[in-house]
Amino acid sequence: MDSNQELALTQLRASVEQLGCSTNKYNDKTMMRFLIARSMDPNKAAKMFVQWHKWRESFVPSGFISDSEIPDELGANKCFLQGLAKNGLPVVIIKACKHFPSKDQPQFKKFLVHMLDKTIASSFKEREIGDEKLIGILDLEKISYKNVDARGLITGFQFIQGYYPERLAKCFILNMPGFFVSIWRFVSRFLEKATLKKIVIVTNEDEMKEMVEEIGDEILPEEYGGRTKLVPIQDVVLTPAEDDQVGQINP
Repeated sequence: MDSNQELALTQLRASVEQLGCSTNKYNDKTMMRFLIARSMDPNKAAKMFVQWHKWRESFVPSGFISDSEIPDELGANKCFLQGLAKNGLPVVIIKACKHFPSKDQPQFKKFLVHMLDKTIASSFKEREIGDEKLIGILDLEKISYKNVDARGLITGFQFIQGYYPERLAKCFILNMPGFFVSIWRFVSRFLEKATLKKIVIVTNEDEMKEMVEEIGDEILPEEYGGRTKLVPIQDVVLTPAEDDQVGQINP
């Protein structure tokens, strides 16, 4: 860490304290993610941190979202946690054809938190480092208009941007049908430039092979050219060290 980063971190912590919030429980790697997300501006990063802190305390008061709180979302069997990619990042897959716009928005939002928390925690060794990231795959194969949920997609990305800064390493979008292009253009308006740069729309076989090569065929399902099966997120049991951290993680 260079002197400019150290100075920015000091200013960030001071700004957070002035806003009535403590940073004592959060290490430099965690705080740095907020700075990076706000172009190294300590004041903007402090505002973002305080907003996240208040949201986390009110929305996840127990520190985690249990399976029992999101039965409908897990019952759809649309989310899969595949293990670690070649670079050590956890990979989560969403099958959009199994998703339907939720009539229970609070449960859907809890599902997003559960998915992101568990995916991140699955990469912990002994404890959280603070700068862990994840790889997402959004598969649009076989979707129909009944599955289209622009509101849900926007909410998901806004959660990542606002409450999980610098947690997304890359998001691959597969099998986008023609009718979805205009929907994606609309959704993209709500995404920050930094988020858009991390999204890769896979459009042909060569790009699919590049994705498999980057992630590793050991953890990807056979339908993508991998060598394993899809693993529903609710079937993944974290080790005690990881499980202790679910929901206790920083944003």
